Amino acid sequence: MINIATFCMFWWDKEAAREGHWRIPEARLLGLALIGGSLGAVAGQQLLRHKTRKEPFRTELMQILALHIFALIAWLSSPLWKEQALALAGQLGS
Repeated sequence: MINIATFCMFWWDKEAAREGHWRIPEARLLGLALIGGSLGAVAGQQLLRHKTRKEPFRTELMQILALHIFALIAWLSSPLWKEQALALAGQLGS
């Protein structure tokens, strides 16, 4: 749901930019990406062609996406870490 909401915020901001209306602050868009909406933010950026050249926004968004990918990989591999940590602890205890 957060990704859908984030995409919609990018769409809303893009429309506001076209029409000269009140804009959504970049900090809010990045905050939505940070709390779990990074895929929706990147989709909004690419599909709507919104803030694709804006720096440092673009770099910060890519850093958030990289953080989420790293966290997902770490979470998916956590059973492997647990087994390796228990094995290492057993070896150290012997």
